This record gives sequence, C-alpha cells and structure tokens, in this order.
Amino acid sequence: MRTPLVLVFLASSRVFAQVPLPDPPFLPQNASAGASPSSAAIPNSQWSSLLGNLLYFYEAQRSGKLPSTNRVKWRNDSALTDGQDVKLDLTGGLYDAGDYIKCTFPLSFTVMSICWGATDFGKGYDLANQTPYLDDMLRWSLDWLIKAHPANNTLFVQVANEEVDNAYWGGDHNIPLPRPSYQINDTSPGTDAAAGTAAAFAACSNLYANRIFSNSYSGPATLQNATYAATLLEHAKQLFTFATSASGGQAVYQRSVPEVGKAYASSGYGDELAIAALFLSWATNSSSLYQQAQGYWQQYSLGSYDGVFNWDSKTPGLPVLFAQIAQANPTFGGNASTWQTVAEKYFDGIVYGGGPGYQTHGGLLYYKGDSDDASLNPSLNAAMLLTRYVPLASTQSRRNDYWNYANAQVNYALGNNPMQAPYIVGANPNSPQNPHSAMASGGNNISDINTSPLQEAYVLYGGVIGGPDKYDRFFDIRADWPETEVALDYNAPMLTLAAMHVLNDTADPFYTSLKAGAYDSKKPQGMPCDDAYTDGCSGPQLSQDSKIVLGVIPGLTGLSIFSLLVWWAMISLRRAHDPLY
Repeated sequence: MRTPLVLVFLASSRVFAQVPLPDPPFLPQNASAGASPSSAAIPNSQWSSLLGNLLYFYEAQRSGKLPSTNRVKWRNDSALTDGQDVKLDLTGGLYDAGDYIKCTFPLSFTVMSICWGATDFGKGYDLANQTPYLDDMLRWSLDWLIKAHPANNTLFVQVANEEVDNAYWGGDHNIPLPRPSYQINDTSPGTDAAAGTAAAFAACSNLYANRIFSNSYSGPATLQNATYAATLLEHAKQLFTFATSASGGQAVYQRSVPEVGKAYASSGYGDELAIAALFLSWATNSSSLYQQAQGYWQQYSLGSYDGVFNWDSKTPGLPVLFAQIAQANPTFGGNASTWQTVAEKYFDGIVYGGGPGYQTHGGLLYYKGDSDDASLNPSLNAAMLLTRYVPLASTQSRRNDYWNYANAQVNYALGNNPMQAPYIVGANPNSPQNPHSAMASGGNNISDINTSPLQEAYVLYGGVIGGPDKYDRFFDIRADWPETEVALDYNAPMLTLAAMHVLNDTADPFYTSLKAGAYDSKKPQGMPCDDAYTDGCSGPQLSQDSKIVLGVIPGLTGLSIFSLLVWWAMISLRRAHDPLY
C-alpha cells in the first residue's frame, strides 16, 4: 500500500504549491447587485462576479475538515469518520448534490470538464482574479480522488448509502451513520469509473503542466505546478491500466457495486476508455494512445450516438478533443478534417435540426428523457462544446451559427426565458429562492421540506439548478428536485462558459436587465409534472400574466376572439409537447 507516502507528500506540499488565496477574500454580493448594469469593459465585472460565484458553490459543497480559509461561514466540519470502515482516510471531497453522498463517477467528470475548460479558456479565470479559487477547488477535489485511489487496482466509488442519505433532511452536524465505503478492484472491476477518473487526472495534469492545445484559445489559467501535474499523471496512468487490464474483466461499475446504480448508474464504458486515452495521449505525447482512442471509437460504435454530453456519456466531446489534438500535433496520425466532419454532423443536428434534441418555445435545447430531470444540463453542456469547437469549424457560417446558438442557450439560463428567471442561485433578485439542498435549507423536517422553514436559511450562491420543464415553466419548489436541485456537474459547463465571456464580452450577463419582481409576474400557477410531483400532470397551467390577459379579453373583444386565442394556445402547447408537431 502506498497511501501513506502519497498522503504525506500531499500534506507537506499542498500549502506551498497552491496559488495563494486573496486577502481579503472574494465573497458573493447580494443578489440585488445582479440587477445593476456594469460599465462596458473587459474584464466585465458582472461576468467576473458570476465566475466567482460559480466557484464559491463548490466551496459550499465541501465535506470533511474545513480549512481556516473557508468562506462559507454557515458550513461546518462534517463526515469526519469517512473511510474508517476500510481503515482509510476518505474524509474531504465534495457532496454530489443536495444531499450528503460522495460519488467518484460524477465528480471525476466534473473536474475533467473544468480542467479541460480551464486549459482552453483559463485566462478568463486570471482576468477575473479567480485562478486561486479555481486551484483551491480543483485541489480539494483531486486530493480526495487521490485518497480514493489507495492502490493501483482499487478505487473507491462512493461513500455513504443512498437510501439512508435520502431519508435524512437536515444540516451537516447530524449526517446519519454509518457511511459505508464502496470500492471497485481487480476482481470486482468498474471500467467506466476507473477510466473516467483516469481522464480527470490526465485532463487536470495537462492544465497544471501548461500543455496547451492551440493558440486559437486563450491558454491555461496561471496555476502551473510541475510536481502536482506529475502526481496527477501517475494516478491517471495507473487507473487507465486498471480499467483496461483488471483480472475481473471489463464491466460497468454498478455490476460490481450495485449501490452506485441507485444514483449514478453507467450506460457503458467505451466513451470513458476513449476520452481517458485521448487526454493521456496529450499528457504523455503518445501517438499510440491516440490511435488506441480511435480504436475505441470504432470498437464501441461511438459514432452512432447523437445524444447528450454529461457525467454518463462523454461521447459528444470526443470528436472535439480528437480534432483539437490532431490539429495540435499531426504526427499523432489523426486526421483533423475527418474529426471536423464527425463533430459538425453532431453539432449541425443541434443547431440546424435533425438530432434528437429540439427547442422549447422559449428556446431551450431539450432532449426527451435526459432533460426531464435537469433541463439546463444538456443545454449548457452543448453550449460549452459548441463554444470550444468554434475555432475549429470548417466554415465561417458554422462559426457564426454555432456561436450564436451557444450564446442563446447561455442567455436562456441567465434569464432570457419565459419565466424571466436566471437559473443560478443568488445571481439576481429573480434567481431561484428554494434550491433543493439539505444543508442550505435550514430545515430538518423531511415530511415538510417546502415550508420548514418558509424561507431558505442560507443563500447557496452560484448553484446552477436543474431548470424548467419542457413548457419552459419553473415553479421554484424546494422539494421539486428535478427543477431545483443543485449538483456538482450542473455548474461545470457554466464555469467554462463564464470564463470565456470574461475573456471576450463587454456586455453584461442577461440577468442584469431583470428587475426585482419579474419572475413573480411570470410564475406559473398549479404544480409541476415530473419525477417529484404528479399533481400538475393534467396539463400545463398558464402564468398569472396570461390568466389576467385571458380574463380581460372577453369583455373587450367578444367570445369569438377569445375562443380563437384558446385554440391558438392549445396548438402552441401541443407544439411544445411534440417538437415534430
């Protein structure tokens, strides 16, 4: 076992290697500040504040012994016995969402995405003075993933039992015990989890080693540390070998650990193998690993997938990364134009139509099934990939169209939507007031989450919530987790997008144009229809404004016009329900 040596190294080097944190620290402003336009300049102060808030959210999700630099004063030390059941220190890390479990699979995707984004658009963090907090957030996450990998062929994939955790609603002082530790190993493998974590380590090693892809991007954030990059790369290599060579064969990780399938079941492992091989190829300057990644693309028929990019499916990101590396180093044997064609087939299906996603009437990219429990996540991940791909696009028209489409999705999330609500907590007076978060709510009555207390006790600044339904309705109900829950991976694409806007945008985020009360005038009546609530499944309800308008019309113009408007509304709702209508 090499855990003690690794942990001693990290404990002794972490303080000296980390980018110094600002003094005084960055702290989120009151939401009212998000309704005030800034002066047109680069860096834009509103985009810089948003980037800071998005990183602040991850600090609010911390588990373990909190450092003296902790900025979230309502958080406490928590889960200090994690790992004792396996005689290891598994304290630290991040809680995955609105509860208290720690999950390696979505965490590794989150840090992979953030490190990839900070490699391409990292100077945005520098301009916003957020690079120290980026470094702090990544190290807190990566140091825990290192703990979770105590031996070459062992990876802990979850801490805490999902059912026990779901039965608890309260603060971080009384998190229920026991908190079992679940692992994959040589005889009980998890190809997806091992390869996905290898990809995270390799992507972040590239960032810390300053391995840029192209001058078409701003370049990495200024947090380089060769020693830390080497440590991450060593873990990436070991985990990739584990993923490809376990004596127990290859399998999705829930086959070995059924418990993980309750929250984060994996649909396959070909995409994780491919993206791990790609990031490792760049980290080690290996053409053979690049060729191996192309082999996985063929072997697992990844080209037939046209769905979403998320913690479970990394496939849509692969053609972009293939193209980036092929363009950066043609000696690897990749054909950049071939991968351009593959990427543009996927992106054209989004932007011009023909793919499985469609746009709601309000303009949100929506995938039936994948968008039902977190509608903003597919949209923002698509916007992030489109933005990254723009410099590689084959035609000027595509560059323009991809950029405009991505910006429209970002603007939707930031308040240019039928609800006039920016879906980031604390960004603006119209932001969600009731995120589904046990620790932020201040309540402890699981049978009365919505009204105990009536007002959320703490503002979970920077948390990107699940988002509205397919009719663009958002109810802002605390117990309605598909719409209001926060999660580590929800914030990841918005971080990259915000960093890009800090670099390039003099205009403010859309929400600065929204005044207090805008959402209240649009808030729908009734209840939602989703996996948390069935009360509203009899059909969409109109907003209060719409009801007032429809109530006035008969007296002004007669019942005939009113009937025509009702007919038009019914047709509109059918179109929202069925994109092919």
